[in-house]
Amino acid sequence: MDELLSWLAWLIASLIAVCFLDLLAHPRRGLPPGPRPLPLVGNLHLLGDQPHRSLAGLAKLYGPLMSLRLGTVTTVVVSSPEAAREFLQKHDAVFATRFVPDATVDHAKNSVVWLPNSPRWRALRKIMGRELFAPHRLDALQHLRREKVQLLVDHVGRLAREGVAVDVGRVAFTTMLNLLSRTMFSCDLTNLDDHGESKGFQEVVTEIMEAAASPNMSDFYPALAAADLQGCRRRFARLLARLHRAFDVEIDRRVHDRKAGQPRKGDFLDLLLDSEMDNNATAGLDRDTLRSMFTDLFAAGSDTSSSTVEWAMTELLQNPVSMSKVCNELAGIIGSGRNIEESQIGQLPYLQAVIKETFRLHPPAPLLLPRQAETATKVIGYTIPKDAHVLINIWGMGRDANIWSEPEKFMPERFLAKTVDFKGGDFGLIPFGAGRRICPGMPLAIRMVHLVLGSLLNQFKWKLPADVERNGVDMAEKFGVTLIKAVPLCAITTPI
Repeated sequence: MDELLSWLAWLIASLIAVCFLDLLAHPRRGLPPGPRPLPLVGNLHLLGDQPHRSLAGLAKLYGPLMSLRLGTVTTVVVSSPEAAREFLQKHDAVFATRFVPDATVDHAKNSVVWLPNSPRWRALRKIMGRELFAPHRLDALQHLRREKVQLLVDHVGRLAREGVAVDVGRVAFTTMLNLLSRTMFSCDLTNLDDHGESKGFQEVVTEIMEAAASPNMSDFYPALAAADLQGCRRRFARLLARLHRAFDVEIDRRVHDRKAGQPRKGDFLDLLLDSEMDNNATAGLDRDTLRSMFTDLFAAGSDTSSSTVEWAMTELLQNPVSMSKVCNELAGIIGSGRNIEESQIGQLPYLQAVIKETFRLHPPAPLLLPRQAETATKVIGYTIPKDAHVLINIWGMGRDANIWSEPEKFMPERFLAKTVDFKGGDFGLIPFGAGRRICPGMPLAIRMVHLVLGSLLNQFKWKLPADVERNGVDMAEKFGVTLIKAVPLCAITTPI
């Protein structure tokens, strides 16, 4: 007991000393306006368990560019398109480096998501852009996406005939996961009929996204990070290890096949192993780098896209007029009961509007990923100090009445009246970010979300279970790097 009391006394004294020294080093002079910080905790008490909502509320009091003290860390919150443009376009080079959460530090050493703006980051991103997401690569793999969507439709059809409700998020996640695994490894990692296996992958990815964004003393008090007091780094490592084991099986099998003289499959893994054999020192494609790259691709690619499909279906089931409009458009352009082709997406303006409206209300990453100032910089007349963290609250911008009329209402029609580019050009809607750190997987995500949602709507009639219809849909969110539905959407289907 005496040892515990001594340790607690040391911890408290250390926190007080760290806060005092930090406040002396970083006065508030010149910072954007914000709430007055308390001793020790700063403004941490204002965040709650839904930071995107809390920060949006604070922005109404302090403005679209606001500063807070989270523990000992100066954090700047951006909550308007004009301010976002300053950070992500005008001063993009200064704010292109990520703040790396302490839980992810080991993974971040080789991660395209978390690496700083550097030659190594550019080399790895170039590999992904050239070999995975370039238009000619995506066009060449259309048959894979068509195949995976058909398997999804067949599976939902079986559930419909059996009278079983469809867990929309799970089947969308499994479809996205297997599309990625076929692209990477030329095989499926799971299947739609194996609920346990696919749910296991989904749970691991969801936990990884939550762990990366969980409140952590090591992030708010960097001087104490080495102690990993909450065990966040250890938990994150355990979660990653579960994914890495699956990746290692595929990598080891491929290395063995190549040594045995088996024909190359020509997939992404073969391309990466070729780069490794070429001793590409800039990219450094060793085993740890391969694991990190696959983790980034599978976690971000499957979780965000499936979550968007689930939120879109949730909104449509609660808005029968919008549901009728999108289904009528699909029937008229595609023909009822058929899957859509990628070449037809441009002919479906209302389906595109539904996706945009879903991105506005339920952006996959509500605060994007945090950035960090490389140097002290003047932005809109305020000083953003070196090493300050920067959060872009795109969830708050999507619900801002100064930007959108009736912002809480699901109304795809708003995107029919005007052209809005969500690919980083219009800062009122940037679900994939903007600037040099825009999500590299955006071209694939856009295709898959439209294909999956459009095919599900055009092949089946959807309705809520009787008890949900009676009691209402639970719209609660689970906050993490991505914003997922806390209670999965399960819906009843009937083939068209």
